[in-house]
Amino acid sequence: MKQLLLLLLLISFLMTSCGSAKKTSTSTSIFSKQESQLILSGKIDEPMRVLLITNPKDSIILRSKSQSFKVNLDNKVLDYFTSRLYHTVRDSATRGVGIAAPQVGILKKIIWIQRFDKDNEPFEVYFNPEIKKYSKMKQDVMEGCLSIPNTREMMHNRSYAVFLEYDNNKGKHKCEMIEAFTAVIFQHEIDHLDGILFTDHLEKETKESIKHKLE
Repeated sequence: MKQLLLLLLLISFLMTSCGSAKKTSTSTSIFSKQESQLILSGKIDEPMRVLLITNPKDSIILRSKSQSFKVNLDNKVLDYFTSRLYHTVRDSATRGVGIAAPQVGILKKIIWIQRFDKDNEPFEVYFNPEIKKYSKMKQDVMEGCLSIPNTREMMHNRSYAVFLEYDNNKGKHKCEMIEAFTAVIFQHEIDHLDGILFTDHLEKETKESIKHKLE
């Protein structure tokens, strides 16, 4: 019953708040000159280097916030980068279930997600994704990160469902409710866009657990 009420609440929120377009930068130049050079430095189907938190220079980028942008379907660099980011997450050396643009040094709000909640579990790209509402119901899940090598930890504070707004690769503004493990992937990758790593949540969980024990 609790889960049903949660879903009804999220659906109601979706119906009443999805009509307005998101506020994004009006600049027609999506990428900086430096970002464009990085994107075009390899072939369109060539994976990019994944930044690691263990590298001091990489960590500065990974801890920075990404920018939203106006989706321009005629922007060839955007198409080029979207392809390279996909080949990075699908590369045999990484094989992730999701990736965010800052993980390859591009501070733009772009993510690829594997949709385990859909037939054939496709990978899909999302521009300017933003979680507007988190369910109070939580779920336990084991998480890892391409940017944090050799680390996997059980998380306990990921929401079971999220209400998401984004722009698709056709330039259309969309709203969607995501549940279960796929919702975790969205939370993880959108955190990257805000300079947040999953280990930050783990540290918070540990501090709260210690505080609770002391009380």
